[in-house]
Amino acid sequence: MKSSPLARRAAAFGASAAMLAGMVGLVASPAQAATTATSKAKPKVSVSTPTTADRTYEGACPAKIDFSAKIKIKLTGKTTLAYRWLHGDGSASKVKTIKLNGKGTKYVRVSQANTFGEDVEGWEALQVLSPRKVTSKKSHFSVTCSDPKVIEKDQLTKSVRVSARAWASPSTYVGSCTPGDKVDFGGVIRVSEPSRVKYRWILNGRVVDYGYTKVYSSKRVGFGISPRHSQRGYAQLEVLRPGHASSNRAYYKVICKDEAPAPRVSVSGLVTATNHDTCAVSAHANVSSTARGRVEYAWKLNGRTVKTDDVWFSHGGTRNVQLGEQELRGYATKGGRITLTVSGPRNTDSITQSYAACQAPEPKVSVSGVSVAGQRNEMCADKRGPGVDFQATLTSTGPATVKYYWVINGKREHETLERQVNGSLNVTWGIGGTHGASETTGSVELVVVSPNAASSGSTAFTATCPPKADESA
Repeated sequence: MKSSPLARRAAAFGASAAMLAGMVGLVASPAQAATTATSKAKPKVSVSTPTTADRTYEGACPAKIDFSAKIKIKLTGKTTLAYRWLHGDGSASKVKTIKLNGKGTKYVRVSQANTFGEDVEGWEALQVLSPRKVTSKKSHFSVTCSDPKVIEKDQLTKSVRVSARAWASPSTYVGSCTPGDKVDFGGVIRVSEPSRVKYRWILNGRVVDYGYTKVYSSKRVGFGISPRHSQRGYAQLEVLRPGHASSNRAYYKVICKDEAPAPRVSVSGLVTATNHDTCAVSAHANVSSTARGRVEYAWKLNGRTVKTDDVWFSHGGTRNVQLGEQELRGYATKGGRITLTVSGPRNTDSITQSYAACQAPEPKVSVSGVSVAGQRNEMCADKRGPGVDFQATLTSTGPATVKYYWVINGKREHETLERQVNGSLNVTWGIGGTHGASETTGSVELVVVSPNAASSGSTAFTATCPPKADESA
């Protein structure tokens, strides 16, 4: 039987839970709530909502739940960043401080790991105390402890095939070694059938992170480091169960150098395209950076953010980024605006371009094969083959003025004809009999020239005069 919510919150952060607050790859000393040095204007600070890979954990206990959040701070010199974690039971972690120096926007990622030995429902939030007090939104989570499942004998013969692959991005970092992720490690876990996977990350032979995740076919996992000194090494992704698998070693190198001038970012060449068949809009533009660094960007459709991403520049330059087709509905089908905003450590830039309204597709016209609709034998009395009448069907997907002509024996018969077509319409044409012959033969074709090109294809025909009545009869 589960305990009450109050008891579960108390258990979550009481004697049975070990609070392991810290920063990924950063060294910070605990301190009392600090404030920045006196200055004319406090730096602007914002905090993202904490995230976790196991928001609704269910499995064996004790369970470790990792939380991380990103702090964005606009520096104008030296400052002290002080923060703490707020827990759902009303308690808070010890205050951590980080010394920062520089100019421009900087990002600091902080994290903590909580261990729970029983069922709990709660939340976590990150609170910055200095240089400006800011509190993030609450990130709710739950832990449900369950007994290990008994594996039947026949299940022991079943095995899940599992594999893992890892990489570093970037594999070589050269630049200032200040707080903030410098090297991200990504990995992909593949399984032969849906499974709950336990995995861990090994950095230079030491376990630095682990977790549980549900994998149906394949899934990406990862973590990041922020070295404070030059180094090189590797990261490896290891699957602990089901089965066991280790990825390749993802090698990396960090060379710390004096902080170079922060790059400036810009955006240009925004082009939009409206697909009238699907009533959707897409776009692409050029993102530029004057130096090495990561540039974040966001696409907005009529003021609503529809995509965010980032791009890494090794030596500065220009990259083309794209927005895939976005379905248009309501007033958006009548036209609107697309905006691309880029953000770097020193500045932001944006560009806006209108897109065309959706239009109904132009009607398309097709034509059936030509058939013989009739034979005129009265011409046989004039020592000619019979006359022949032809018929074909024009079909249009909408109201259209159709222009067409007939071709007999490979030669055009007349000037262009016009008919109004909305749906299907039968059209006919006739020819006279061949002089000095008892039959009329050849080929016939109907050719459409507007609103689009189409043809019935060539059809062969033969018409023969009926035999004369026996005069002796």
